Amino acid sequence: MSALSLAYIFKQQQLLVDEHYQLPRVESLAGDLLISAGDQVIARDLLDDEAIPAGLQLVPIRQLLQLWTVQQFEQASRAIQLLEWRRNHKFCSHCGHQTEAHASEYAMICPACGYHQYPRVNPCVITVITRGKDEILLAKSARNKNSSMYGLIAGFIEVGETLEDAVRRETMEEVGLKLKNIQYLASQPWPFPSNLMIAFKAEYASGDIALQPEEISDAAFFKFDQLPEIPFKGSIAHAMIMHAVHGAAVADDTQAWL
Repeated sequence: MSALSLAYIFKQQQLLVDEHYQLPRVESLAGDLLISAGDQVIARDLLDDEAIPAGLQLVPIRQLLQLWTVQQFEQASRAIQLLEWRRNHKFCSHCGHQTEAHASEYAMICPACGYHQYPRVNPCVITVITRGKDEILLAKSARNKNSSMYGLIAGFIEVGETLEDAVRRETMEEVGLKLKNIQYLASQPWPFPSNLMIAFKAEYASGDIALQPEEISDAAFFKFDQLPEIPFKGSIAHAMIMHAVHGAAVADDTQAWL
């Protein structure tokens, strides 16, 4: 009997775990995606007609972000993004023929024309903006109508754009402000569905807040000691806000920072 594998088993954005939020160990199947060969870690989808095994439950992976270590969440992020990529590349984008999984690397190969399709990530910038020594810009998403949470300005990078240009454009589009002293901070894989959050800090330069209503329902500069509800611990947005307000470390390998 073969050794059991640690398994990331997903149903959309939910992961199968036990009552202690630990992963199950299962027998490997032919269609499993190998995440870590040495540690026998696999990933697969839970089929629509497949019952949830006794003693296990489906938990949103956003919830696990607050319960797991950074390393655990990053591996889960890798697993769900690779499954999403494989699911969306069953056919060749050049000729339309059905693809096959490469035997030793993450690639979907077309047996008809030989084209290789590799995983891609969507780079996004996220920026913590301060004004003076004790104010931080926080914004409320127009999409989260039932939430009182305020977060940071963020958005996708456009073709031909530098990271710094994306920071400037997103800030101008969403709140109408100009920035100065843009500096890189850190990054975090964000599997919703397949993003890489690239964090920057910047200082307010000029302008009055003018909202992009389809994206932002409210935005304001808050005093450091008068913050509204902010993103949960474990997200890079939370770490960035703590960095700006309290000088907490980011991207520090010597201590937990997320």
